[in-house]
Amino acid sequence: MNKVWKILSSTALAASLLAVPTIGSADPGPSPQPGETLPINGYINYEELGNKLEQIQQTSQGKVTVETAGYTNQGRGIYKASVGHGDKVVLIQSEIHGNEKTGTVALLNILQKLGSSNSPEVNRILEELTIVVIPMLNVDGSELSRRGNEMEWGEVVAAFPQLAGVSPAWNYYAYPGIWNYDQNPGFDVNRDFNPDLDYVPQPEDFPGASNAYGWYITPEAQTVRDVYKDLKAEYGNVDVFVDLHHQGFPYIEGTDDRVTMSISGKFVTDPNSPGGEKYEAYADNYNIDFSRQLNLALYDALQAKGESVFTNISLYDQNIDLPGTALGSFALNGSGTVLFEVSGQTQNFGQKKKGQLVKTVETGLMGIINGVADGTVNELDPERYEDIPLSSRTPGF
Repeated sequence: MNKVWKILSSTALAASLLAVPTIGSADPGPSPQPGETLPINGYINYEELGNKLEQIQQTSQGKVTVETAGYTNQGRGIYKASVGHGDKVVLIQSEIHGNEKTGTVALLNILQKLGSSNSPEVNRILEELTIVVIPMLNVDGSELSRRGNEMEWGEVVAAFPQLAGVSPAWNYYAYPGIWNYDQNPGFDVNRDFNPDLDYVPQPEDFPGASNAYGWYITPEAQTVRDVYKDLKAEYGNVDVFVDLHHQGFPYIEGTDDRVTMSISGKFVTDPNSPGGEKYEAYADNYNIDFSRQLNLALYDALQAKGESVFTNISLYDQNIDLPGTALGSFALNGSGTVLFEVSGQTQNFGQKKKGQLVKTVETGLMGIINGVADGTVNELDPERYEDIPLSSRTPGF
């Protein structure tokens, strides 16, 4: 038995925890306010995640394999699950922010399906794709139900002595508030990436900024980087990288319809366009058209649900330039990239809208997986991406 399971309780996770209920197509669900905080105990925690992954691995009879890809600053194992044996590689992660939990449940549902079904559709997927998922990347943050991990600046300096005396990274949280960062500081892990996969932190690169590269100073970012590098070494490329997030409460531009989920394939300025000269070294790798096609695959899968909340999908901000994110860094390395931004932080909805939001993510992910597996994603007109409505922070505008 993998050593990771030795730290876990032997209590089996009830199957009902991950069930996705059928949602009426016309049911808009609850309408929370941004400041509202609701119980989230219906979402999966770290111990339950380990139990569920072990269960999936056993019942799949070898189709799904689970490993410990790395360890958090607090010593918790970061799990990696793999399924399929194809040449096209799809890497998906959830909970890089610990209070964005919907994607983890969706990933477990998909692993369960791919590991247990013998349908022609699933067999084709497993023949064409190697799917690697990192559910609950920021385990320490997830256990605290907060955005950042749990790590002090002094621990970074201890790991990288060359940083002694420099200002802490700009994404270091050490302020008081409901998340107690003053007592348990931490970092926004999703600003700790760099397209140079061999980058070593340098004093002159701190404290940095949101539109600059990250440094791989957190063990969570290092873990994803190492998984990504290993896949590139084995397969030549990571074809698709998907990052599952939550956001605020936008509206579909020009309507009073609240967004169910925003998506995007653009995270940095195109190296081949004006303003993208700083990314010139990555220009030959960058493939914005494939990213747009991937986003269309998930968008079309949700639009096929018909007139419902599942079709309230918008484009995330298209003017961002964030090379320090996982999506930005991996896009510059040649991966087609997709952002899922479910509306509302987990505690804003609590359990009330869990089924609908999980099903939204699951449907979108399967749209991508099927499209890449059968090649239909390559037939989509990338220009249609520009027709997806934008998000608006104000209804009706």
